[in-house]
Amino acid sequence: MVTEITAPEPLDTTLLDELRAAVTGAVLDPGDPEWDVARLPWNRLVDQQPLALVVAADASDVAATVRWAARHGVTVSAQPNGHGASRALDGTVVVRTAALGDIWVDADARVARVGAGVKWGDLQAALDGTGLTALIGSNPDVTVVGYSLSGGLSWFSRAHGPGAQSIRAAEVVDASGALRWVRSDDPADADLLWALRGGGGEFALVTALELDLHPAPQIHGGLLGYPAEAAGPVLRAFLELTRSAPEELTAWFTLMHLPDAPFIPAELRGQSLAVVTATYLGDAAACERLLAPLRAAGPVLRDTVRAVAPGEVGLLAEEPVDPVPAILAGTRLHGFDDDAAAELLRVAGAGSGTPLLQVQLRHVGGALARERVPSAAGTADEPYLLTGLTIVPSPDLAPLVSAALDQLFTTFAPWSTGTAPLTFLDRDESIRRAYPAATVDRLRAVKAAVDPAGIFRGNRPVDA
Repeated sequence: MVTEITAPEPLDTTLLDELRAAVTGAVLDPGDPEWDVARLPWNRLVDQQPLALVVAADASDVAATVRWAARHGVTVSAQPNGHGASRALDGTVVVRTAALGDIWVDADARVARVGAGVKWGDLQAALDGTGLTALIGSNPDVTVVGYSLSGGLSWFSRAHGPGAQSIRAAEVVDASGALRWVRSDDPADADLLWALRGGGGEFALVTALELDLHPAPQIHGGLLGYPAEAAGPVLRAFLELTRSAPEELTAWFTLMHLPDAPFIPAELRGQSLAVVTATYLGDAAACERLLAPLRAAGPVLRDTVRAVAPGEVGLLAEEPVDPVPAILAGTRLHGFDDDAAAELLRVAGAGSGTPLLQVQLRHVGGALARERVPSAAGTADEPYLLTGLTIVPSPDLAPLVSAALDQLFTTFAPWSTGTAPLTFLDRDESIRRAYPAATVDRLRAVKAAVDPAGIFRGNRPVDA
C-alpha cells in the first residue's frame, strides 16, 4: 500500500566525497539533476527515498561501499533494478549492481555462475542449445540473484522446487566488507547459505551466484486465450487437468481485463479474457494430449503454444519488461472446489467490475513440497496460489486497488492458508506472512550472527 514518504536527512558532503573516492562507479545523491529518476525502482509505484545510489562498476566497488558503510554506521541495500522494491530501502545507500553481468555456464557439470546484474532472459539465452534450463520465473527482466534470494517461483518449480534451492554457492560482501564465496562444503557457512536460499537481502550483499541447472531436452509452452464468456468451462477443464497433472506440467488460469495500452497486443486491447498459460518439460505429443481438454473447453481466440528454446521461456506470459507502477499480491490455497470456482468467476469474471488487471490461479505443489537442500525457502505443499495484479497509473488509485485485493482474499478465506511466497508480498507486508515463525526466528538469529550492526537491509526485513 502506498503512503506518503518523508525524505531522509541527507548524508554529509564529506561522507559522500569519501564514498566517491572509494569506488570507480558513480555515486548519486539528492543534489544530482538525475536523482528523481535514478532513485526509482522498476516498480514505479514505490517512491523510494534512499540516501544515495552507488552505481557499482564491479564487485570491488560493492566491497568498498560496504566497508565505508561499516565505518560510518550507514545501512546499505542491493538493487539491480527493483522489481520487488519496497519502502524498506528508504534511508539506505542503494547499491545498483546492474553492471555485474558476467555469465559462465558449464553444461557438463550442469552449473551456471551469474553476476548480480544478470537478468533471467540473458541467462536463459546462454542455455539455448544445451538441453538445460535454470529455474526462470515469468519475466525475463527480473535479475537471477534477486529472484533466487527471495525464493523464486519458477515455471519449472513443480518439477525442480523453488529457485532458492538451486543455489550452490554465493559470492558475497560480508558485514566486514570482505569479498568471499559462501559454499555448501564449508560448515562455518551453513547457516548463512541456508538464509541466502530464500531469506532475501538481509545477510550479505551478493555479487554472484552459482546455480544448479536442470535437464530440459524439450520445452513446450504458451498461452490459450478465450472470450471471457467461456471462463466457466475453461476453469473447470483447468481444475480437472491440474488435479492429475504430472510435475513436468505447470499451468495458470487467468481472468484478465486488459487496458488499451501499448504493451498489450493490438488485437486484445480493451478486452476481457480467460487465459491459460502453460509450460511442459517434454515432447509435443504429450503436451498436446494434456492440453486437449483445454482446447475443447471454449473458442480459442489466441494460441501461442509451441516448442520453445530456454531463452524464450520468459516471454511466454507476455509480461511487461519496461518499468510500470503496479501492485501484486497473493495467497496460497489449500484447495479449490466448485464453490471456489463459482466465487472466482463472480468476483473477477466478466461483468464483475473488478479494478484488477488480472486475477490468476496458479497450479503449484509438486517438488515445492520436497526440500532438495536446506533453505529458508523451505517447502509448500498447497496445490494453488491465487494472485491479483493491476497497473496503477496514479498513486491516488492505490488505496482502491489495495482494497480490491483485500476483498479478493477475504472472499477466498475459506480456502486460503493466509500465507504467500516472499515475492508476492508487494504491499509492505512482513516476511512473517511468507514463512513459519520458526523460520523467521532462525533468519533473525542468522542476521544477528552475520550482521550484528545491521549494515544490510533487504526488501522484507527479518526484524519487521
